[in-house]
Amino acid sequence: MSHDTEPRTTGDPSPDPAQRRREQRGWYMYDWANSVFMTSVVTVLIGPYMSNLACVSAGAPDTGSCRDSSLALTPLGVDWITLHPNALYPALTTLAILLQIILLPAVGAMVDQSRHKKQWLLTLAVAASACTTGLYAATDGYHLASVLFVLANVLYGLSIVVYNAFLPEIATADERDRVSVTGWGIGYLGGALLLAAHLGLVLSSGALGIGTDDAARIAFVTVGLWWAGFTVVAIRPLRNRYGALALKRQGRPKVGASLRQFGHTLRDMRKYPNTILFLLAFIFFNDGVQAAIRYAAPFATQDLLLSQDILMATILIIQFVAFFGAFLTGRVARVLGSKATVLATLVVWGGLVTVAYFMPAGNVPVFIAMGVGIGIVLGGTQSLARSLYSQLIPKGREAEYFSLFQISDRGSSFLGSLVITIGVSLTGGYRVAILSLIAFFVLGGVLLWRTRMREGIVAVGNEVPERL
Repeated sequence: MSHDTEPRTTGDPSPDPAQRRREQRGWYMYDWANSVFMTSVVTVLIGPYMSNLACVSAGAPDTGSCRDSSLALTPLGVDWITLHPNALYPALTTLAILLQIILLPAVGAMVDQSRHKKQWLLTLAVAASACTTGLYAATDGYHLASVLFVLANVLYGLSIVVYNAFLPEIATADERDRVSVTGWGIGYLGGALLLAAHLGLVLSSGALGIGTDDAARIAFVTVGLWWAGFTVVAIRPLRNRYGALALKRQGRPKVGASLRQFGHTLRDMRKYPNTILFLLAFIFFNDGVQAAIRYAAPFATQDLLLSQDILMATILIIQFVAFFGAFLTGRVARVLGSKATVLATLVVWGGLVTVAYFMPAGNVPVFIAMGVGIGIVLGGTQSLARSLYSQLIPKGREAEYFSLFQISDRGSSFLGSLVITIGVSLTGGYRVAILSLIAFFVLGGVLLWRTRMREGIVAVGNEVPERL
């Protein structure tokens, strides 16, 4: 049997530190590969781009007139289902999240029953990057762009499940925080570097004789090529491990059998109450994080009346600060413990959301200062949450449990996107919906505080790290 497919029924990391480091470097590279999608496409470019397409389709004379509450789209061709053009982007995000919630259980179970986890990651990532690249051709109305964005978003979420499932297999219990934080930090750096190029493209679009929408379309192509190319590099050092579920499975995993297996996993979770409690906490506090990330662009351009170049420059600052912030919070976690550090970041998030709600339109320095604050806590909240959860997973069920983690991630985004969609549809702007995020941070923090990590880790049969 080849070195790459050597079965390890426990799913434990290699006892060879050099081999672990090689796999960890490959794992980091997929964060580098996929983060450009969230940074350049989801956070910065696609929201204004979709709003522009929708506004033109709705008959607005220009995008500056798109806050007119009388404007409406009928995306399904049914007169009684209408959307304000500015609500199209959050509505598409809500649809993509709902589709992920439906598909994630089957995909997670199928991956755990497969002996080819690397191939799953490659296939999902390349398909998602192809959809992103295809946005270049989506210029005639908003329908094709909507379909491609939803598909890319869904495939991105499915690939993250497979990616996260590698974490318990490439890092020991005491390495988990460091590896998770490093992956997240490197992802922010990669996203920042490509976003810098996109910022230069947008700023020079006039001199190049192209519009900002044309610049965005070119950026979509570069994101797709970056994503696919670095994914190929990322998977080479990784090894295909598989556990008892895959050893019992003959042939390719079937959807029906995978769903039945996922049902068994859900029933078994009743034995792990602290895992469930952590997931509930994550649903709530991650809602605030995801909403802040996803809707920063339309909030800045439509409510704060900031130009797209200011927005992109601020997002770029956030990415570079987040690179250092991830490692800073990782160091803090080594002193305070991961759980206490995440709780501290939630307090900071609550303060930042409050500042955002009261921020006056056109105030660039305050907007940039808030971006710096977001960058400091952004990577730490998410990477340490991923590391904490990885400690609460039974061996051999990594993809299934991380599909639940991703469902929690998508589910929290679904709630946030739904609130934002309703708020924008009622008011034509994003500011009012901001207030809801404080409640999510508070509820998530309380539930995380009540989670007994050490007891939960012992219950699933994992080694307790030296510091929690």
